[in-house]
Amino acid sequence: MIKVILITGRSLDQGISKEYGKFSKTYMEKVAVCELDAEDIKTLGINPGQNVKVKTKYGEVVVKAVESTQAPHKGIAFIPYGPWASSVMPSTTESTGMPSLKGIEATIEPALGEEILDPKKLIKTIVGREP
Repeated sequence: MIKVILITGRSLDQGISKEYGKFSKTYMEKVAVCELDAEDIKTLGINPGQNVKVKTKYGEVVVKAVESTQAPHKGIAFIPYGPWASSVMPSTTESTGMPSLKGIEATIEPALGEEILDPKKLIKTIVGREP
């Protein structure tokens, strides 16, 4: 397990994949990911492409670990905007109208054998019904 600072935001792949629909396999492949520094992947004892569990005080989610092209940034993890990122971000806005999406303390651990939930299943676990 490693401790990281989690950030989220838009990515080019996330934006392009929305064209296929937010319930498409393409969208899931581009958004259900966690970009990590190569050193952090090595510390976790996994290979890029393997599943990890990201946990914050707001929730947890299983996503695919990918090596960041923006490295080095040891200790910083990035999940693109989408339901997977929303699972581990605060829902309150602190009267700003926008939740804090940067600087969230998180832990990441290998999640070998655990599945990445497709968008409909993930949303159902959050709201209790299918979208």
